[in-house]
Amino acid sequence: MSELKILTKRAGLPDSVKIDTYLANDGYKALTKALKEMTPAQVRDEVLKSKLRGRGGAGFATGMKWDFASKNTTKPKFIVCNADEGEPGTFKDRVILKFDPHALLEGMAIAAFAVDADHGYIYIRGEYPEEAQILMDAVKEAEERGYLGKNILGSDLSFTITVHRGAGAYVCGEETALIESLEGSRGQSRIRPPFPVNSGYRKLPTVVNNVESLSCVPHIVLNGGAWFAGIGNPECPGPKLFSISGAVEKPGVYELPMGVPLRELIETAGGMKDGKAFKAAFPGGASSACMDASEIDTGLDFNSLAAIGTMLGSGAVMILDETADMVKAAYVLTRFFDHESCGKCTPCREGLTWVKQVMAGILEGKGTEEDLDLLLDICEQIQGASFCGLGDASVNCVTSTIRKFRGEYLNYINKEPRVRAASGEKS
Repeated sequence: MSELKILTKRAGLPDSVKIDTYLANDGYKALTKALKEMTPAQVRDEVLKSKLRGRGGAGFATGMKWDFASKNTTKPKFIVCNADEGEPGTFKDRVILKFDPHALLEGMAIAAFAVDADHGYIYIRGEYPEEAQILMDAVKEAEERGYLGKNILGSDLSFTITVHRGAGAYVCGEETALIESLEGSRGQSRIRPPFPVNSGYRKLPTVVNNVESLSCVPHIVLNGGAWFAGIGNPECPGPKLFSISGAVEKPGVYELPMGVPLRELIETAGGMKDGKAFKAAFPGGASSACMDASEIDTGLDFNSLAAIGTMLGSGAVMILDETADMVKAAYVLTRFFDHESCGKCTPCREGLTWVKQVMAGILEGKGTEEDLDLLLDICEQIQGASFCGLGDASVNCVTSTIRKFRGEYLNYINKEPRVRAASGEKS
């Protein structure tokens, strides 16, 4: 399948981060249109018509979130961009941050107009220092040209943006933990309700959207919601940035229609590395349940993946070939989640440590078949009982590999010759 060039159309241009390049390639036309030709309600209506669903992982309808915020008359209001791209395998937002920062700023300004917000924050992960500086330079350029600041383009909209660097905590990718961190507190999730659109930053109405979601907005305003809704899967449409990594010839970021089958994404990325056979994929990053070879033709969209028991997440597709050890893969991911648990709730804090210990025992040849039932039982206590969605999803890698690749766990438990040889023991 040929790649789209909508969100990435400026990424390859010389000096793409500069405002002059942006203006020469349709930059800030959508903001101008919104402020001079549309009402906030009309902007929200186009976003609703587009069926844009959040590209950060949750997949919530962006227009609906804006509509909720617009009905809240409390002032001031805030637009917060979640640029805390901290999940293993996820690096698609970095393309926008590094090569087209003004697209994000324009999307945020339009969002501010649509919900009557006064100030915006871009919460960017601490491991992106170069991208943070690019954003700060872009904000300064936009202010100097009148696209941010007081009475933007002579309108009643006054909107400023602050770039805020995180400190490397995975949990701050969850919107309420992000807000806690933004306020100067420890990054830990809040109980919901109330939701951020009603009580977010400083307990005031706050719209939290992902980098890719906000960067879709100028295209929707310029071309119309119906145009956007006509791309890809009709139920959750639009262009989608996929970061694909692992056993493919050309790992990287690809822009394709939402709903493209996994097989076609792999082909777009040059096919399987060294001609090896496809074995499994984590379609939504480390927190998604794995897919096996029988599911390779499933569409990469929110609904199709949910139907087979996994999720799109932010579109971080990790590919494993026929040589992959699924037990070790699940163990490595579990170590990450155990390390990154914020520690607020017992199921995640204690449960992930137990899961890691049981899996380590299996890999060391000390496991029993009963350990698999124990793992599933612990995971069940974590899922649905954790304080936030990150805890709930942290064990998907374990439960899905046990169910789809149980034989590999049994090989370790029964100490099959292949396993002993791999560990250095004599067979």
